[in-house]
Amino acid sequence: MISHLRLLQINLSFHDYKFALLCFVTAFLVTMIAIPVIIKMANKYKLYDVPNERKEHTVPIPTMGGIAVIAGTMMALLFWLPFDYETEQVCFFISVVILFALGIMDDIKDLSARYKFLVQIGLATLMAISGVRISSFEGLLGIYELPLAAQYTFTLLTIVGVTNAFNLIDGIDGLAGGLAFMSLSTLGIFLTINGDITSALIAFSFAGAIVAFLYFNFNPAKIFLGDTGSLVLGFSIAVLCIRLMQVNTSSVLPHAPLFILSLAFIPVFDTIRVFAMRIWRGRSPFEADRTHIHHLLTNAGFGHAFATRLICSIHAFILLEVYWLKDLKGEYILLILTAFMIGITAVLKNLRALFPRTTERFARSMAEN
Repeated sequence: MISHLRLLQINLSFHDYKFALLCFVTAFLVTMIAIPVIIKMANKYKLYDVPNERKEHTVPIPTMGGIAVIAGTMMALLFWLPFDYETEQVCFFISVVILFALGIMDDIKDLSARYKFLVQIGLATLMAISGVRISSFEGLLGIYELPLAAQYTFTLLTIVGVTNAFNLIDGIDGLAGGLAFMSLSTLGIFLTINGDITSALIAFSFAGAIVAFLYFNFNPAKIFLGDTGSLVLGFSIAVLCIRLMQVNTSSVLPHAPLFILSLAFIPVFDTIRVFAMRIWRGRSPFEADRTHIHHLLTNAGFGHAFATRLICSIHAFILLEVYWLKDLKGEYILLILTAFMIGITAVLKNLRALFPRTTERFARSMAEN
């Protein structure tokens, strides 16, 4: 059965997505069953995310929902993934297990940022050695094939950067999960189109688990991902993005590096912006504050549900925008993307000043509802 998606102008054969659907449903069901158990255990052992002056929630919330997400994903892959012991596959699952353990330790007892960075750099290096590397910019900024040293450098920056960007964007109910679901579903579709079924099944398994998690994470959240989930999600999205760059043909995605960037553009742009502003003000880039994109909305009085829906809508628009503009020169697309996010951030930062009455009235109605 062939379906033509007019919005994206691509043909999909639903026969190719049979195992993707099985992975999605299996991960969804296992995660739905597991999360109430995790919540019960978290309450029993007081494994809470405790509120403070920079966090959005006001009461302790059970954390480590990532355990259920990873359990659902791995169970689906155990059933439906044709494991062939390729080096990239083995290294990926070893990395996920190590990050999973790191996340659990961090959720139970805060680990130093330096220690977490060292582990992430080590795992990113492992993936690069296994063959998952950014080898070309495909003409973006006039750069094509990269020297081996540059391949390792950009691969490490991408994996570590995206991993931490998704970790930092996980600040309000449903946001990290919503962005991750959209990116993973898109990755699954385009990896399937390009014939990388193994990577596509990983993407769809994570997507199914995330949908189940979001049922418990939408405002008001009953459980949080915790570093257990956000680190693994960010790492997996980064690795799958690089895989899509490797297997992509120009006829499917003419500007693969830019499309890949769009999949994580909001978390990455927001992290760079926040770090740059902290450095500009003479502070440590790792000093926590309330300047992330979701804070710009909650600081103006908007609730988690509205902020999450708005930011996810912006993410969807960016994904469509990059695909629609695929016939433009890559540098122009990058400029449009950057200008768009700068404009969006400026508007959100000045919502109260630009629309004082509307903002106050809308925020009040959202709070009442």
